[in-house]
Amino acid sequence: MAMGMDAAGGLGKDIIGAAVSRIDGPLKTTGTAHYTADFHFASMAHAVPVQSTIASGRIKRIDLSVAEKMPGVLLVLHYGNMDRLYRVVPNDFSATTSEARPPFEDERIYHWGQFVALVVGETLEQATAAARAVTVEYETKAASLKPSLSDYQGKRKSVSKRGEVDKAFSNAAVKIDQNYITPVETHNPIEMHATVAQWEGDKVTLYETSQGVWNHRLAMAQVLGLPRENVQVITKFLGSGFGGKLFPWPHSALAAVAARRIQRPVKLSLSRKMMFTNVGHRPRCEQQIKIGATAEGKLVALRQDYLNHTSFIDDIDEGCGEATPYLYSVPNLEVTSALVQRNTGTPSPMRGPGAVPGLFAMESAMDELAIALKIDPVELRLRNEPVKDEGTGQEFSSRHLKECLETGKQKFGWEKRTAAVGSMRRDGKILGWGMAAASWGAYRFGASATVELCADGRVCVRSATQDVGTGTYTVLAQVMHEKTGVPFDRIDVIIGDTNLPEGAMSGGSWATASALPAISGAAANAIKTLMQMAVSTSGSAFLDKDPATLELSQGRVHVSGQSPSTGIPFEDVVKLARLSGITGEGKTIPTSDDPKAKDLSLHSYAAQFVEVEWEPEIARLRVSRVVTVVDVGRIINLKAATNQILGAVVMGIGMGLLEQTNYEQRTGQPINGNMADYLMATCADSPRIDVTFLNHPDLALNEYGARGVGEIGLAGVAPAITAAVYHATGVRVRQIPVRIEDLLKSDVREA
Repeated sequence: MAMGMDAAGGLGKDIIGAAVSRIDGPLKTTGTAHYTADFHFASMAHAVPVQSTIASGRIKRIDLSVAEKMPGVLLVLHYGNMDRLYRVVPNDFSATTSEARPPFEDERIYHWGQFVALVVGETLEQATAAARAVTVEYETKAASLKPSLSDYQGKRKSVSKRGEVDKAFSNAAVKIDQNYITPVETHNPIEMHATVAQWEGDKVTLYETSQGVWNHRLAMAQVLGLPRENVQVITKFLGSGFGGKLFPWPHSALAAVAARRIQRPVKLSLSRKMMFTNVGHRPRCEQQIKIGATAEGKLVALRQDYLNHTSFIDDIDEGCGEATPYLYSVPNLEVTSALVQRNTGTPSPMRGPGAVPGLFAMESAMDELAIALKIDPVELRLRNEPVKDEGTGQEFSSRHLKECLETGKQKFGWEKRTAAVGSMRRDGKILGWGMAAASWGAYRFGASATVELCADGRVCVRSATQDVGTGTYTVLAQVMHEKTGVPFDRIDVIIGDTNLPEGAMSGGSWATASALPAISGAAANAIKTLMQMAVSTSGSAFLDKDPATLELSQGRVHVSGQSPSTGIPFEDVVKLARLSGITGEGKTIPTSDDPKAKDLSLHSYAAQFVEVEWEPEIARLRVSRVVTVVDVGRIINLKAATNQILGAVVMGIGMGLLEQTNYEQRTGQPINGNMADYLMATCADSPRIDVTFLNHPDLALNEYGARGVGEIGLAGVAPAITAAVYHATGVRVRQIPVRIEDLLKSDVREA
């Protein structure tokens, strides 16, 4: 895929960290970028799932008599006639599915909306009409749908432990003991999930909405019972995923089976309604936080006991204690967890899984502790800065949370804050100021890449990663421009296809950090071979010179220290050697296998400062200003990174004030399962947002020192909002989203 921008022609090494527009932008704005549902093939059929209308029970009978006779119907699949599908190997993290149970494995029903049949028709309209004509008779069982998890009496798993936390808490001078609740949230990317399946003999190509094409390939090979080389997965563009598209969902296998049965391409696109039941959600989390401190504000005890709901077919631990063991210095700590089964679909990672809901509880409790101690909330956090990761005993690879807090305090104007509730006013509105600290894990997946210096003067980068809308195409082009000096319009970034070298998954904000070493290594190896050709090829201007004395810049081979204009274009060397191109390969070692990285505590950090405006006379609350300071290592693309943080902050506003999926308590159907009733932050809800990157390289991850950006921008926003709400209204909201009903309890009145 050739994408270009002449503006990069002379930036050279300065391209790293520059605010570069996305090279795929023109394709998206002109409508020529192909997303999964945009692929059309001759004789393609359309598949529409039939959803369960109960939450628990079994199928007694499926009546297909009407549907199968309707015009255009080619096939109806259900548990009684389904091809044999397989489960993936448990705990094989290289081949993971979102649900362990393959579709139509049996007649049991675990949640409302579960797929019970699939109708395949000549057109989408014909398949939709026939799907509505399928009649299913159920044997209903009592469903577990209660939102609250507080009645759980089972065992809890100790996630992290040090010291004697209960004893230290009982002896603490100041104590906080509160419960905090985050609701079910549903991923709602603009692009809905879809699969287009096409068979050629015993090989299948799946055009997918996937955040990890390589994992998708390996997982679907196991599910379909095929050799991995017989499965190809393609994701050229993704309309975001927020974690919901990390691993294959049942519809992918359904499309593949349907296409194999009718020997025609099949497209299966989920509706927005199905997005609320069949492709994951952030689970409800209930957390009890106990913090004990000295009168001077030093933490002495911290206990976090969390519950999250999961489905009856998968054990999904949200991981709310991910950041707790290392964020602050505290000698006595324990984190425990437990799962509570509910008749919902299987939960899945959602932007900032674990740490984001965990930090809502942790940072809310820290704000309450600061008030109890009469200590400034920023100062309380600074007083409890750890020297090392006290959860693992490891040194931090790079930690600048203290600088995030101090910089954010200065940029926000925190020194003007008055601590009393309702004491700050502007233009007749009551102001509330709140803040929170945040962290997110850093990691490096294994990955491979090739870089080819072509005889036509182009540079081709190949890796089976994908761009989920975050700017991966552009970042890889930036690295190539830095390494070669070749302008963007001569750099081809070819990704999103499992026929390419194994690439990194776009999850956990780890794709860029994982791709960079492989891409950089591949470029270095290609350039090394190029220099050897330059000194050993007859007719070369550099014949018999030492290759160590040459370099490649501005796309030209020249003597080191001399102007590139004194050299020759790299493609002339390739042509002199009678080659079509020179290819280098590179690999990324995962951090778990890297002796330099695996013994370090790798994390990103941020400080979020929020201002809210409260107008009690009309019961109106609005986030009016956000300052976020972020420590994510070195920034590769300032524009793309800033966009990521801006979007994450707006998502955090939705988390704090708007988002919640509600289930009908008799059937388990999402009551607000559509874009009209599921509230999300819009442009009208977006405040002024100031983003600052500290830009301290973390060289433990890669030569550029870059860590991920996406999740850290969301972490900490919701607790900063509820802290600001308390400051404005005196109402402490421990269950989000904040509701007007909560704020009407405020005794603070207009000036």
